[in-house]
This record gives sequence, C-alpha cells and structure tokens, in this order.
Amino acid sequence: MAPIPAGATVAVTGSAGFIGGWVTQRLLDKGYRVKACVRDAANEERVGFLKKMGGFASGRLTLHSADLDQDGCFDEIFKGCHGVAHISHISDYTDHEYIARVCRHIIHSVNNSESVSRVIVTSSVAAVMSEMDLDEIVRRPVLYEDRYPDESNPRRTAKSQGYSMGKIIAEKAFSDAAEQNGRWDAITCCPADNVGPILSLHQKNYGPWQHHIENMLLANYEQNWVYRPWFPVDVRDNADCHIGLLESTQVNNGERYIAWSTEAVDVADICAAIDRVLPELQFQVTEPVEVHPEKLQAREQKYRSTWAVCDLRNERIKAVTGIRFRSFDESLRDCVESLITIGKVAPVQHG
Repeated sequence: MAPIPAGATVAVTGSAGFIGGWVTQRLLDKGYRVKACVRDAANEERVGFLKKMGGFASGRLTLHSADLDQDGCFDEIFKGCHGVAHISHISDYTDHEYIARVCRHIIHSVNNSESVSRVIVTSSVAAVMSEMDLDEIVRRPVLYEDRYPDESNPRRTAKSQGYSMGKIIAEKAFSDAAEQNGRWDAITCCPADNVGPILSLHQKNYGPWQHHIENMLLANYEQNWVYRPWFPVDVRDNADCHIGLLESTQVNNGERYIAWSTEAVDVADICAAIDRVLPELQFQVTEPVEVHPEKLQAREQKYRSTWAVCDLRNERIKAVTGIRFRSFDESLRDCVESLITIGKVAPVQHG
C-alpha cells in the first residue's frame, strides 16, 4: 500500500457536496487530476460550479454520473485512479444491510480497478462521541481516534443512532476489505462540524451548519443538538485533511483521524460573533429560539456541564498531515460572505 503520487488521478464521490466540492477544488489546486463523481452530471444546478473550476476547462477535471444505489456505478470510473476520496452520503443510515451492500459494491470497484492504492473514507465525529447516555461522556471525556460510542447501551439502535452506527459499519467494511485485498489501504477521516464558504447556491441548504448560519442572518435560528456546543472544522481544512491522508507516508490501513480545530463554540454566541467579525455588515443580533421540549430544557445545565468536561484532541491528524486549523472566526466570516454572495441571503440589519 502506498500514498498517491504527485499529479495522480483521484476519484471524489459526492463532489457536488459541501465537503466533496472543496476536496475537488483543493486537489486541483495541488496539481492532481480529479474524476468528480456526482449523482447526475447533467444537473447543472448541482454541477455548474464544478464546471467553472479551471481544471474542467483543461480536462484535468472530469464529471461522472454515479448513483450510489446502483451496484457497479464506479466500475469504470475508478480504473486508472490512484486514490479515492469516498465522501458521498448514502440515502438511509437506519438500514444497516443497505449500508453494507453499498460498501460492498464500492469496494468491488476499488478491487477491480487494479490501480487504487488508497481510499479515504469520510466518517464523522458522531462515530467517536455520539452517545445515548451522555454520562458516558463524563466517564470517557477524551475525544480522540480510539474512542467509540458505548455499543452496549440497549437504546443504541439503528433508529436512534443510525448515523453513528452506519459510519462505523462503513469504516470497518473498508478497512477489512483492504486488509483482505492487500493492494490498497483504507484510512478514515472523521470530520466535525463543517463551517466555511459554500461554493454553490445549492450547498446553502445541504449541510446543517451553513443552514444554521443562514437562519441566524435571517433572525430565525434555533438552539440545537441538546445543548451540545459546535465543534468546528473549516471545510477547507477538512478538505486538506482528506488530501493529506491520501498523501501521507505515516498512516496505516484501518487507522482513523479526527478533523477538527478543538474549539468549542456555544450556538448562543455565534450570532453575536457574526457582528464581531463583520461589523461593516451592520447585522442585527438576535437571540436563538428555544425549541427543546421541557424535559430537555430542565436538564440544560447538566448537558452544558457534561460537554464542558470534554477534552478534544487533534494531535494525530496534525502529526501525519501537517495541517494547521483555521480559527472559527475566520470560518464564520467566510461562510457569511459566501452565503451573501453565492447563497443570495439578505441579512437582517439594524437601524
């Protein structure tokens, strides 16, 4: 197994998405060739921004229709690729057999390519810390790569924790398959809460964090995530983490790495932060709407104190990629400006 060589060809699944779009852009910036995999390459609303990238005009970036629900959709695309960044979301995280089937057909395409040497599997910090019993966070407060949610909790089911469980299923499926094949390795990247500039209008609503910020700009935003703070990563840094893992000589099959800055930001403070980082906007700061049921509101202080004990770690991803994470202020500023210019959001202003 080996890192990808300079100028190699990389297939990016989910290229039209928020993370996938930035991975595509950063790969092109670094001189790679990219096969951008999207559900429908004829959907101009979703792929128009990819066609505006310089690599498309020269042919270094090519677009390919690939529906994850169709077995064999990557068979021809992966041929000739040295790396795969598998970022695309599946359509149902509660159906674990469906998740396993999708993994199997993608793995089959990797095996049959006879050229792919490394696959980066996009997971999530949910696969590290999503607990049915938040007291488990108090018991094991260090959030790092070797931490997994408590699988013994009987309330951890596909219905309640499907996303977290589905990500772990995919992580294991790819690493096990890579070990069995012996000609490629699978490295997992677990991104946190992606914040940063959108690249296309449709991305405004396809990702929770930029949509929350849009609602803040429109003076209509909510408390969220059972009072969990945001654990941000700039989407551009996340993209660089994916590429760094494709390139690194210090990683091994089955390892996973968390992509986050280790900042913790209270959602109630973010609206005011917009005014702080962009005072020229004359933005009207408002308070978040309380949407939690009363039984959760009564436990607000416990939830806040629980998350306050967390010790967020990112030394592993920094060691193998050399990444330096942006501050949340920079991510927030650039997200807001992109929502205005690309997302056509008109912020509520004071005065």
